Order: sequence, then C-alpha cells, then structure tokens
Amino acid sequence: MKRTPKGWTVGLLLVLMLALLMVCLIGLKTQAHLPLLGCIILMSLFAIWHGAKWKDIEKGLVDGISKGLIPIMVLALVGILIGVWMASGTVPYLIYIGFELINPKWFLVTALLTTMIVSTFTGSSFTTIGTVGAALMGIGLGFGIYPAFCAGAVICGACFGDKMSPLSDTTNFAPAVAGIDIFTHIRHMVWTTLPAIIISFILFFVLGQHSSTHVSMKDIVSAQQALDAHFHLTWLVMLSPLVVVILAFKKMPILPVLITGIVTGCITALLFQKGMTISDLMATMQNGFHLNSKNELITNIVNRGGLQSMMNSISLIFIALALGGVAHNTGLIDLMINGLVTKFKYKGHYVTAAACSSIGVNLMTGEQYCSILLPGQAYKKAFERKGIPLKTLSRSLEDGGTLVNPLIPWGVSGAFFTQALGVSVVEYLPYVFFLYLCPIFTISYAYLPKIRTHALYGTTGVTQE
Repeated sequence: MKRTPKGWTVGLLLVLMLALLMVCLIGLKTQAHLPLLGCIILMSLFAIWHGAKWKDIEKGLVDGISKGLIPIMVLALVGILIGVWMASGTVPYLIYIGFELINPKWFLVTALLTTMIVSTFTGSSFTTIGTVGAALMGIGLGFGIYPAFCAGAVICGACFGDKMSPLSDTTNFAPAVAGIDIFTHIRHMVWTTLPAIIISFILFFVLGQHSSTHVSMKDIVSAQQALDAHFHLTWLVMLSPLVVVILAFKKMPILPVLITGIVTGCITALLFQKGMTISDLMATMQNGFHLNSKNELITNIVNRGGLQSMMNSISLIFIALALGGVAHNTGLIDLMINGLVTKFKYKGHYVTAAACSSIGVNLMTGEQYCSILLPGQAYKKAFERKGIPLKTLSRSLEDGGTLVNPLIPWGVSGAFFTQALGVSVVEYLPYVFFLYLCPIFTISYAYLPKIRTHALYGTTGVTQE
C-alpha cells in the first residue's frame, strides 16, 4: 500500500471483518466460505483505497493459495486413504478389536493415549487423525459416546505429538524461525505441555466415567457380527497402516507415505475382501466407501471417506489461504504486528503479544506456518533487545500457532479434522482442552512475578521489570 493506513482504520477493518464472520457463522448459521469471501472483498477494497494496485492483490491471492497446495493434497489423499482402509477391512478390524478390548468408561483416556503415542512416532496430527483417529471415532460411536468427546480426545492426543515430536514439521519450523535448536525448543515446551496434558487426561477420565452410553452389550455384539459378516477380519489387513507408520517414523515426505498407504490398502482389499474389484476401489477412492448393512450402527461408522468428502474443506481452505495471501502481500499483517511491538513496556507483554499475534495470524490466514513465521520474524529482534530467551519466543509461536489452528473452522487443521472425524469445530471446541490450555499457560507464565529459573525462561528470566 502506498499510503500507510492509520491505526483506527486498520482497527475498523478488523472489526468489520469480525462482525461479518460472527453474524454469518453464529447469527445466520452459514458455513464459513461466503463470509471469508466477503472478508477478501473488504480487505481488497481497503488496500485499493490506500493505494494498492490490483496486481498486488491478485498476486497475494495466488501466493496465498500456492503456499497451501501441499496441505490441500494431504487432505485429498487422506480422504482417499480413509475410504480405501474402510474397503480393505483395516478400520473395521480395528473397530472390531476395539469393541473387545476397550471398556467404554476408559475409552476417552485410551483414545488420548493412543493418539499421543502414534502422533509422537509419526510427527503428524493429520496422519494420526486420518488413520487411527477414524478407527477410534468408529469405536466411540459404537459405544454410544458423544462424538464431540471422542473427537476432543483424538485431537488432543494427535496435536500432542504434532507439538512435541522431533519428527513434526512445526516442531522443527518454530525453533528454526526463532534461531534455536530443536531439542532446546522441545525441553522448553514441557513447561506448558506437561500440565496441559495432565489436566486434559484428568478431564477426559472424568468425562469417561460420567458418559452415559445408550448402546447395550447386545448392540455391540450385533455390530461385531455385522462387521464379521461383511469383512474378512484378519490381522493381515493391518499391513498397510504398519507400512504407513514405519515410513512416517523414517521421516519420509507425507505425500509419498499417503500414496503408499493407498496402494497397499488397495492391494489388501483385493487380496482379502471377497468380491472387491478394481472398479469398486476406484469408486471408493472417488466417492467413499458405501456398505448396505442391516446394522445401522455399522453403516453409520464405515460409510465415509473418498476424495469428494474432502472437497468442502478444500474449497474452504482455498478461500482462507487467499485471504491470508492478500493480508500478507498488502502489508496488513506486518502493519498490525509492528504496530504492537512499539507499544510494549514489560517483558511479559512481549511474550503475550507473540502468542496473540500467532493466534491473530491464524485467524486471518487459517495457516499455521504463517502464524509461526510472521510473528517469529517480527518479534525476534524485540525479544533479543529485551533480553528474553528466544526459546520462549519459539514456545509462544508453537503454542499460539500449531495448537490454535484446529480451533478455527477455516484453518487448515480445523477444516481437515472436521471432515476426517465428522464433528465440526464448534462441536469439539469445548473438549479440546490441551489445545487452549497450552497458550493459557504460556501467557500466564509471562506474568508470574520474579520467575527467573533457567528451567522456565532461561538465565535472564521473564519478569515485569
């Protein structure tokens, strides 16, 4: 923009955009696509009013979308993978075993621990939720547990590994932006992660003990019989997910890992599921798996997946990324962040601002990498000037960037989790305790008086002096 906007005009724009989103999403109960498109129009008009050229806005649209092509491809492939693993008997086998081994009262903590382990080994919340998460949701539905409880436990566990695993992209990205090594970053995150996951575990334990299930053991046995009748349930159908986990653990790129999972899943389906044809698999990959069963419970659990199932989320992410691209290319995000930096007096304010800026960029762009990169670049020198350890910056970026993205309906993670688990962000939002406890601890620590221990903030500490 040729003319630098005044602070009140930027504030007015943000208020108008927020009002548009709230009126449409909460008042009119519409999906987020059109409100976000309206926000792009408002932001474009604002930029043009302040001297921006249409070519700059157009470039922002293209640049924003191009940054999200890999996540969009991941979404598409996971949709296909879910359908294939339904057809191959992989997910039905896991559900069948889960009905036998898991006590409904312990289901939520079991789901939390299982996804924590898998995501730590794979370093990916997407892979965890698209594979093990889908099976756990099926088991939870079979037990009659409220779907939002199930989704909350699965998402908390999956995001734990995405935050703490050295194999995770964001766990490597945040310290790289801040300029520290990854293991210093992981050790420092323990101070927000450990209390958050312990509290989450306790809350899911309590929810599990008081979750009323309307499904009797007779219904469970009937569901198992239906699964056994429609699928050849053998441990061999687990070869495909085993390959996926091994490749993910070896830090193979996510796209080849998912493609390998799809190919091995198709081979498994052709070898072990009677009557399965290549034509059936092609239809499943396109439109999802469809089973005509007299057991309504099983039908509701396994009829899902396919490329088309992800198209609503993909279109939402396209628009959200375009919005973020315009905001970034016109300098609006830099203007907002730099305007905040000059107004702070205390060290605690800088930590809070870094975390809140990550949250704000998340809201505006729907993309967690931008929410780590942009505030990281903006606050790094300020943290160094104020003597705040850079590991505190990297932790603030991770807590406000990686973990907040699933809380945003138009965020890449939020849209994907909604589609993969069949539960909307608004529904699971109250139960993803881990995701909002970590940012709360990050900000709270910044204001605890006289904290100077190396374990929390390094030798210089973060105090309000």
